[in-house]
Amino acid sequence: MVAERTRILVIAGPTASGKSALAVNLAEKLGGEIISCDSMQIYRGMDIGSAKPTKEEQARVPHHMIDVADPKEAFSAAKYARMARKAIREIAGRGKLPVVCGGTGLYLNGILYEMDFGDGPEDPDLRRRLECRAEEEGGEALHRELAALDPAAAARIHPNNVKKIIRALERLQLGEERVQEFQDIRRENPEIDPVLIGLTMDRKKLYGRIERRVEDMMARGLMEEVRRLAAQGLTAEDISMQGIGYKELIAFLSGENTLEEAVAQIKKNTRHYAKRQLTWFRRYRGMVWFDLTDDDAEQTITGDVLQWLKKRK
Repeated sequence: MVAERTRILVIAGPTASGKSALAVNLAEKLGGEIISCDSMQIYRGMDIGSAKPTKEEQARVPHHMIDVADPKEAFSAAKYARMARKAIREIAGRGKLPVVCGGTGLYLNGILYEMDFGDGPEDPDLRRRLECRAEEEGGEALHRELAALDPAAAARIHPNNVKKIIRALERLQLGEERVQEFQDIRRENPEIDPVLIGLTMDRKKLYGRIERRVEDMMARGLMEEVRRLAAQGLTAEDISMQGIGYKELIAFLSGENTLEEAVAQIKKNTRHYAKRQLTWFRRYRGMVWFDLTDDDAEQTITGDVLQWLKKRK
């Protein structure tokens, strides 16, 4: 007898597109609990720069996978997947709808797909650094690096299969001369039945929202947050400090740039990241996109999604 799969709702999209607000509204109306899918929101004390849901939002709906790691910890996508899947089972066990919300594609892959990396040497810290690079630079950059180190492996591994590229680079950097062939890791997670919703909008509008978000973060004390983390001993070498917003201000504290230059770099890096997020999420089969370019769409998005979900049943 085949076990019944757990229905989950996934809300994905680029940074500053309105995912968190929509997730809270939908979770309230559908009897759900939210699982954050963000590689920075997992860290305690990193609130402003990671754009964590507000205390009010977290009071309205239970949130999971927020504040689960110390900033000194090298938290991997594999560890996230284990914890997030456990949270999904527990939420469903309470008769609630798991609502996965966030913009970290590697983390979402860990929920949606089975990850078979085969045997070989492992280094969680190295893997997490490679994951950060993939998130910041894009998978194509890592695939080019793999091609230089092991052309045969690069030829076997599709440039879009970032998880497998990361594992191959990890094994090569740990001493393997050549990467043996992996099994297919794109098998869908048999335990879940995901409904995928993507948010998008005109690029000019999205970039304007990003600019305003960065300015708001600075006004709310992002610089003070980074100073406090630095005073706790965190440096540019810590993986948590390699996230956008943190790495630029850590560089400022080290005298590598001016504050004005750091803020401009945060905006630029966030715009580039948003572009890569859209590219990543458009690869998912079955994702239904909602365009929020028009102001009216932002006002009605919750109702529009609820109507679509009703028709889908």
